[in-house]
Amino acid sequence: MLAALGHILPIAVAVALSSVPIMATVLILLSPNRNRSSVPFLIGWVIGLATVVSAFTLAAHGLPASAPKHPELGVAISELIVGSALIVFALITWRRVVHAPKSSGIPTWLSAVGSLGPWSCFGLAFVLNLRPKALLLAAAAGLAMRGDQLSLGSTAIVVAVYVVISATTVVGPIVATLFAPNKTQGWLQHARAWIEHNSRIVTILIMLMIGVVIIGDGLTRL
Repeated sequence: MLAALGHILPIAVAVALSSVPIMATVLILLSPNRNRSSVPFLIGWVIGLATVVSAFTLAAHGLPASAPKHPELGVAISELIVGSALIVFALITWRRVVHAPKSSGIPTWLSAVGSLGPWSCFGLAFVLNLRPKALLLAAAAGLAMRGDQLSLGSTAIVVAVYVVISATTVVGPIVATLFAPNKTQGWLQHARAWIEHNSRIVTILIMLMIGVVIIGDGLTRL
């Protein structure tokens, strides 16, 4: 199980550093709706994380069993594909940054998140786990757990750890703001400005790093 935790740790950190859910969290907490919409957003995010990674973990267990001469060949090939897809995603994002006109780092659809009600925030948080990047990272986590041949109980523990780490950057600001709104206001404003200017570069670097890590893990399983 320790090996599996080591494999999913960088993936969970990549999910935690994803700029879109962090920015959505910040915008909700800076809006007049923060007291009624932030907790539903948090619940939707955590449920979405757990659902998607569990689904990919179950799907990964459907891969063909290892052959004596080619241990975990199915997992290895799948990891090579997912890692390559993450690198391609990073390169496409970089190309868009280079050629895009200079503008706010907040997508138009995301800028209105502060006006959403509780159920809309819950649904948005869940759907954010269905973005291409989020699905690729969840697939990588599921493949890592499949490749480490975990028992059902160990798999549940690793999934729980993955969800906890992945959710920290959403849980932290929401809990802090609910308990000390005045103290967090300045930090939220600074966080919003920083994400607007740096989110795409951070995304590119993280996707490149995780893509290389997953490809390396896949190569060791060949």
